[in-house]
Amino acid sequence: MEKNVTGMDELLAGYAAGTLSYPAQALVGAHLELSDLNRGYVSSLESLGGVSLGDADPVALSDRDTSLSAIFDDETPFSNDNEPIANDSTGLPQSLRSIVGNSMEGLPWKALLPGVKECKFGEIDGCATSLLWVRAGRAMPSHTHHGTELTLVLQGGFRDDDGHYVAGDVAFADDDVDHKPIADEGEDCICFAVTAGRLELTGPVGRWFAPFMR
Repeated sequence: MEKNVTGMDELLAGYAAGTLSYPAQALVGAHLELSDLNRGYVSSLESLGGVSLGDADPVALSDRDTSLSAIFDDETPFSNDNEPIANDSTGLPQSLRSIVGNSMEGLPWKALLPGVKECKFGEIDGCATSLLWVRAGRAMPSHTHHGTELTLVLQGGFRDDDGHYVAGDVAFADDDVDHKPIADEGEDCICFAVTAGRLELTGPVGRWFAPFMR
């Protein structure tokens, strides 16, 4: 469960307003698909934004026909506040498929550390995006961030000093956080991560591995 309430509230507000980077917008969308924890809150924010928009003076829409076509051609399933979007047999939220693809099968995973694999999708809208696969019970090296890191749990779970995160939960970390995530026992942990800024390994083991993680 999210422990950084202020950071999460700002993230949800940015999602409702459409001001997040594309990967962060996709991550929060996937969170809302997987968990009903914040759906009502986001719906309220979106309704409030709609009221504010209704009170604003009308502005001419440039290239109106193209914009309307893009809206009506969007085949993303609609979900109300109480009904999660079905993720079908792949287990991958619809919101992530424009980045990850339709399935995690066949992705080019690369060993990052013993018991840790990563699949990078490159920099998108100024953010590094990747999937992390951590073997059950394995600890990640202690690290902090020169920027922000958003981590959405897709499978399994992990713990750090801030709490316990399971499928659908979002962990928010910045340069005030120095943590050592540990995957739960019994099931490998798979996460989607969006990072703005550089990650810095802080523990003695992490500093030893640092040259191999660049």
